[in-house]
This record gives sequence, C-alpha cells and structure tokens, in this order.
Amino acid sequence: MTVMAQRTDQMSVEDFEELAAVVAKELDTVRLEFINGRIGVKGMTDGNHGAIIMWLLRRCIQARPELDLNPLQGLKAEAYRKGRALPDGVLAPIDHFVGQGDWADPDGVLMAVEITSYDSDTHNRDRVEKPRGYAEAGIPVYLLIDRDNLTVLVHSDPDPGVGYQSVHTVRFGGRITLPDPIGVELDTEELKKYAD
Repeated sequence: MTVMAQRTDQMSVEDFEELAAVVAKELDTVRLEFINGRIGVKGMTDGNHGAIIMWLLRRCIQARPELDLNPLQGLKAEAYRKGRALPDGVLAPIDHFVGQGDWADPDGVLMAVEITSYDSDTHNRDRVEKPRGYAEAGIPVYLLIDRDNLTVLVHSDPDPGVGYQSVHTVRFGGRITLPDPIGVELDTEELKKYAD
C-alpha cells in the first residue's frame, strides 16, 4: 500500500533523502519515495506481490545469469522532477549498483519493474507517473505486472519528451518478450496463481 502526501511547498531532494534514511533506519515496515514532488510511503508488500517478484527474479537469472534483478534498489529519476523512485525490481549487470548508495543513477539500468498494489494510488503511480519517469530517465524497458487487470505490459523505446513509444500487453497465461537489450521471453502462466 502506498500513501501519497501532497505538500504545498516543494521539499528538496536532499531533505527527502535525509528523511528517507531516518525512516529506513527507524521503521522496517515502510519505505519512502519522492515522485512528482510528493512523498510516497510504500508499505510492506503482500505475499503474492513478493511471489511475483521472486518468479521474475528466477526467470531473469535463468535466462541472463550475467544480470541481477534487484528488488531493493532506489533510483534517481532526475528528469522525473528530481524524483527518487523505488521500483519493485531493477534489472542491471551484476555489481552495477556497487558504491552507488540507496539512490542510484539510472544510467546502465536495463529495466524497471512495478507490480500493482491494491491501493487507491496505483493507477496514477504505476500506470502514469512511473512509466513517464522511467522513460525520461532513459531506462530501455519498463515492465508492469498489473494484478488488477491480470495483464503484463512491456513498455519499450523510451522517448524522454513523450514516454515509452511501444507498449505490448498480454493477459496472465500468455507469452511476452522483454525486448533488447534484455531479450528474454516470459511465459506468464504461473502468474495466474498469484492473481488474488
């Protein structure tokens, strides 16, 4: 569950990072992100959400063992209104994030992954704001696993001024390819059991 708090005055990125570090140290049940000038509070995920990210992690490791799918790495999305995003997964070469800290530069990231949550802000956050931000940051692929609509959407061909120019969708149970630079086909049949 994510709760967004709107502020009338803009918080600086530095102030946000300081606040996020304190919250991470004191509370292990939430994480903060800074999107569109708003602080987002990402609560603990449910078991199905976690199972989906583990399913994807296994598929990526099997097909591309030279890559890591990191479920904990935050990204600097500078083009995205100087934001700080917490994707559900970030695919990059092994050791790509070494020495980068909590908020890594998106250069070299191959894919950002989001899995919808059952909260009131998931539409705006996962289907509108984050795809725009990831495209502006130049991330080649954005994978959205949409539990509400039982679909997997692969966004590719980012244009910083427009967003992702190509979106391919398949219902849970179908096959879909993560395009270059990833080149992995996913059989999404197993996602059906995580639909609840």
